[in-house]
Amino acid sequence: MTLDLLPPPARTATEVPVVFDTRVVTGSGGGPDKTILNSPRFLTPLGYSMLCGYLHPPGDPGFADIERKAERYRAPLLSVPDRGAWDVTVVSKLLRACRDHRVAVWHGHDYKTNALGVLLKRFHPMRLVTTVHGWVHHTARTPLYYKIDRWSLRRYERVICVSDDLDRTCQELGVPDDRRVLLANGIDTAEYTRRRTTAEAKAALGLPATGFVIGGVGRLAPEKGFDRLIRAVHNLTACGLDVTLVIVGEGDDRPRLEALAAELGVASRVRLVGWQSDVRGCYEAMDVFALSSLREGLPNVVLEAMALEVPCVATRIAGVPRLIEDGVSGRLVEPDDVAGLTAALGDLLRQPATREAYTAAARETVESRFSFAARMEKLARVYDGLLGRTPATAAGGTA
Repeated sequence: MTLDLLPPPARTATEVPVVFDTRVVTGSGGGPDKTILNSPRFLTPLGYSMLCGYLHPPGDPGFADIERKAERYRAPLLSVPDRGAWDVTVVSKLLRACRDHRVAVWHGHDYKTNALGVLLKRFHPMRLVTTVHGWVHHTARTPLYYKIDRWSLRRYERVICVSDDLDRTCQELGVPDDRRVLLANGIDTAEYTRRRTTAEAKAALGLPATGFVIGGVGRLAPEKGFDRLIRAVHNLTACGLDVTLVIVGEGDDRPRLEALAAELGVASRVRLVGWQSDVRGCYEAMDVFALSSLREGLPNVVLEAMALEVPCVATRIAGVPRLIEDGVSGRLVEPDDVAGLTAALGDLLRQPATREAYTAAARETVESRFSFAARMEKLARVYDGLLGRTPATAAGGTA
């Protein structure tokens, strides 16, 4: 590996700063990618240009989904094939991108891009920002990843945390108070607006017109707790409720979930529909959305369900209580409590007036506190502070 050690051309005072968001992804991505790929069109009016750089396995067919999302959101996308920990060509490719695009802000989104940002700053002058989305996918290498991230985060100038518990974790990892920024995820309320009734959406997806549809969205992985949700559906049917469970997402846990549904005798009521390029129609077909996760950051899927006016039952973890006020805009249950999840779902399915009240309150919460436009304005102010720009100057006006 060789690195160009010559200094890059100096940026001019009127040049629009470039933010380089970088992330490692396998397959079609997840919640953070909805935020990353939707950001450029919101940052442009605020005086910034943005490049989305994705490190991914060469030939990964799932990356085509990322490309389709980028095209849909008009997001500039840089593909960086990455053969793993020992692929040193990734470093030179990213440095070349930093120089070619005259990157002013490196914005990492995981342990690897955080570490790469620290390294590349030695060869290209830029400010370091990262967003901590949560460490939820546990593998044998997770302890090593934690150590790398702990080392990296202490060297970042701004560490954006999407929930209070992640802010506390970063504080415990040694990130100073003046470098941490609590900034929750947001939702594009114009894009996530209900367009069909529940009955119309069910018909469009070929779901039963009678009975209830409970929905879940996420990667099929143990930390999402979909096995608990399947057990809750089994309990509900045993109580006489006509329920169909639709889970949108793909992952390694599919065989275990299918086997569990068969074992409990509810295979005909559990539909694992796989990854969907546009999940909005699935939300609209749900009578209730359920988040059964054991670990999360601040889940975009809950924001999406709330924006699309689907009543929610969710586990009381991480940033979820910031989104849902129990008994006002949804229901909260303890994680790994199948009985509590069953009871909350059953109560809500039996009470249409309560479902209607929750959806109205949830939509108002999203509009007033979690709009994507407001989030991006706050993020732009973070960049302004690092680059010494005033909002007026950043937006193209006069200071």
